[in-house]
This record gives sequence, C-alpha cells and structure tokens, in this order.
Amino acid sequence: MKIGIIGATGQAGSLIAEEAVQRGHQVTAIVRHPEKLRLKLPVLAKDLFALTTADLTDFDVIVDAFRPANAHEDQHQTSLQHLVDILHSTAVRLLVVGGAGSLFVDDAQTMRLYETPNFKDEWKPTSVNMGKALINLQKVTDVQWTYLSPSAAFLADAPRTGSYDIGQDRLLTNLAGKSEISYADFAIALVDEIEKPQHKQQRFTVVSR
Repeated sequence: MKIGIIGATGQAGSLIAEEAVQRGHQVTAIVRHPEKLRLKLPVLAKDLFALTTADLTDFDVIVDAFRPANAHEDQHQTSLQHLVDILHSTAVRLLVVGGAGSLFVDDAQTMRLYETPNFKDEWKPTSVNMGKALINLQKVTDVQWTYLSPSAAFLADAPRTGSYDIGQDRLLTNLAGKSEISYADFAIALVDEIEKPQHKQQRFTVVSR
C-alpha cells in the first residue's frame, strides 16, 4: 500500500514508518524538516496546513502523527479538521495517532481520564484539545477514518513485544494492573489496522500484555 505519514520525524511517526517499511509498504514522509528523518524515505516536504486534496489522493492511507508545539495545542483540532476537509469523499483512509486522555475510566462512560483528580494540569491542554478533535471526528461520515489511542503510559523506551490487547473507548489495564503500551507496539497495532481494517470510523485503544 501507499502510505503517507504526517509527522514521520516524531517518536510515533518514525516507528510507524519503520514498521510499515519493514512490511513492504511504500511509505512517504510528509514533513516540514526532511533532514530530521531517521529513515531514508521519499518525502513530501510541506506543512500540514498547506496540504491539498491533490497532494494526498495518490495514497491509500494517510497517517496523522502530527504534534503541535507547546502553547499551540488548539492545532490538534484545527489540523485534524483540515485533513477531514481535504479528504472528504475520497477513497483515502485516515488513521490518527490519538491520545489517551479522552478514554473513559468507567463502564458508564461518564468520566474521561483527563477529568480524573490526579490528571496533571500541564497535560490537560493537549488532552482536552485532542479529545475535542476526536468528538468532531466522530461526527464525520464521509471520510474513512480510524483513531487509535495509546494507554495512559505511552513508553518510548519500552521494548517491542509484538503483543497487545484491544479495547474501544475505555482505558485498558493489563494483567499486571498497568495501563501502558510501548511506541513500538503501538506502531504494530496501527499498521495491523492499516493492513486489516477492523475499526472503520471508530476509535480503539491498545494496551501491552
């Protein structure tokens, strides 16, 4: 498949690119700073907000791993809306690297993780804006989107195990009582979804075993 990865220089984006390349997909990095790429990839050097429909229609899948700078967390909403606007009514699938803060912590789905008492204030601008972006995305019916949330602890230095469990909108914990997933296993889960779609126009989440 032809996969374009927005934010391929970031922690999540780079590992997703590596996983997809290892599986034989044609991967293009959609980035502003190609010199920061870890892998040698074809590049579309363009700002996300400058992307057009014509830039993306040759891809089978676009992965949105964009992360705005501090103090610009509202761009979680505006960037995703821009992608929806330019992909609507196309055949291009959109897979979003989401956040854990919007996951619910109760079966009744009345409280999100970022609404819990111990959730740090400094995390809220990112989590709340990502949560609002997801709510807006869930109203979209003319884009083939999927939104993948990590567990509460998203671990850059944890190993690649190749094993994970899947949930929907509720925060997961593993048998050890931990809500965590490595970036590498998250990348596996996302590329698995690219290859065998199971969550069309849905959010899902993954946790390490």
